[in-house]
Amino acid sequence: MSRKIVECVPNFSEGQDPAIIKQITDVVQSVQGVELLDVDPGQDTNRTVVTFVGSPEAVAEAAFQAIAKAAQVIDMSRHHGAHPRMGATDVCPFVPVEGVTIEDCAEIARRVGRRVGEELEIPVYFYEAAATSPERTNLATVREGEYEGLPKKLADPRWKPDCGPARFNPKTGATAVSAREFLIAYNVTLNTREKAAATDIAFELRRKGRVARTSTASPFYNRGEIIFYREGHFPCGNCDFVGKTFEEVESHCRRTHDYELRELAVEAGMDFSDPAKVVGQKVRRAGKFPFCKGIGWYVDQYKRAQISVNLTNYHVTPPHLVLEEARRLAAERGLTVTGSEVVGVIPYRALLEAGKFYLSRQGGSCGIPIADILDTAVFSMGLDDVQPFEIEKKVIGLPERKKSGLVGMRVMDFVDEVSRDTPAPGGGSIAALAGSLAAALASMVANITHHKTNDSEKSKLLRTVAEKAQEVKEKLLAAVDDDTDAFNAYLQAMRLPSDTPEQQQHRTGKMQEGLRIAVDVPYQTAANSFEAMKLARTMAEHGLAASMTDAAVGCEVAFAGVRGGIWNVLTNLPDITDRQYVEQMQQQCADLLAEARKVSQETSELVDAKLAERIQA
Repeated sequence: MSRKIVECVPNFSEGQDPAIIKQITDVVQSVQGVELLDVDPGQDTNRTVVTFVGSPEAVAEAAFQAIAKAAQVIDMSRHHGAHPRMGATDVCPFVPVEGVTIEDCAEIARRVGRRVGEELEIPVYFYEAAATSPERTNLATVREGEYEGLPKKLADPRWKPDCGPARFNPKTGATAVSAREFLIAYNVTLNTREKAAATDIAFELRRKGRVARTSTASPFYNRGEIIFYREGHFPCGNCDFVGKTFEEVESHCRRTHDYELRELAVEAGMDFSDPAKVVGQKVRRAGKFPFCKGIGWYVDQYKRAQISVNLTNYHVTPPHLVLEEARRLAAERGLTVTGSEVVGVIPYRALLEAGKFYLSRQGGSCGIPIADILDTAVFSMGLDDVQPFEIEKKVIGLPERKKSGLVGMRVMDFVDEVSRDTPAPGGGSIAALAGSLAAALASMVANITHHKTNDSEKSKLLRTVAEKAQEVKEKLLAAVDDDTDAFNAYLQAMRLPSDTPEQQQHRTGKMQEGLRIAVDVPYQTAANSFEAMKLARTMAEHGLAASMTDAAVGCEVAFAGVRGGIWNVLTNLPDITDRQYVEQMQQQCADLLAEARKVSQETSELVDAKLAERIQA
């Protein structure tokens, strides 16, 4: 099931001494719940980029410990390197991966930054999504002057640190802390060795775009003549519009093409701040995708050229849309995209959306197992064209699905385990399994029917049922082990010592907590099994006639999940001392059972009537 996962990518001003780097990464790995993904040292830059992931709390702790260790082992007064830097820990961005937002990561950044400032007495500046003012959003602005300019910067009231002292420490320097979206490093491979061809397409994809040129008969845009702004003649680089003033073309670009011309110029290193000085400068043409940076290069290892892009916000500009546009542009130029490549890792959500995109294009249902959706993305994007693509290694934030425990067993081993003389697994786990099988049957009937229908409205209903059924199936599969775990938690509480009044009080409290869990888990099983019943009922009515009985079986099996879940709730309620909670759960169970009985009866009557008609016919 979904977890909360944050990535942290701190950059340390040391890339030449492996022993120093190891001391920093060792403290990262010492924090429980953190996984170290990558350590990338650079000799010339004298800088190491470290990547690790984990829960928000664990990542925040690991980041602080790494910054503290870097402050001990790195001496900035002796540091020289090619990369801009201003501190032992130069930057420390937090990145949302799964179950968290950019705002959540901004709060983590501020919390870690405050701790670094207070406990380590290092000046801290927040930037990007964690910035405290618009002037501090851009990292280049925050880091301007670098380490050597820090004494002057810290003495300037306008550049008072967000946290920590406005005092220069020659050993540690200052640190910039932020939150940003996940950066996907993504390469699209072409069937050519020509770097220029890849570059030509890359410039069309990236928002920064390129210099505008006149059109020619050639599909390669870079063959045309460069266009310049002239007095009274201010053309748009993206269409045929020509303004009489710079402000007129600027307004046109904003309104028609949704980009700020001045921002585009700044990103390209041009100065459009004074419209009076624009005459004589080159016209800019914006690329298609925001949050996309791109270049072309030749990779000798593959003997092919690639379009290399960095996607800085995949929610807005996902890789599969960039790929499809690259395929279109390549075809215009007589080229073929042979596949694509993820450098590093890719978020689960990005690959999942890609799989759904291609399934929808094919007219298929997305209500299939998640593994199948991800496989569709890998095949459709050609992600294993130049390098093997292993989902378990390349995708970060995959839903947590137990491969051990009860759900990881073979069917015969699971049945044997249930049959043994132990109280768990018992009825609660079986009820959850029954519900998951019912949801699977509902999805199956929906998908089979979807392949046979040409009715768009019915197709929409079937896709919705299949996708919802998959969600319910996954929840109930998790509950198979959750029910057993809940029962074991109560047993452990019962075994706590009770020799003293304090121990008795502690034991009683833990037992009540365990009982609450032992009630809540089977109630959720019952509620989710009821959802499976309704989905199966819908399929009994709208599914293929040949699969009607499959849906009916699903509804009956799901009713067992509802009934079994409720029975497990009721058997644990008498020992709970909170009477208001007990009465509330009793009423919820009664209402749920009444609804489930109604759906069960309706489904049975519907299916029996349809079967009788078929027999008589």
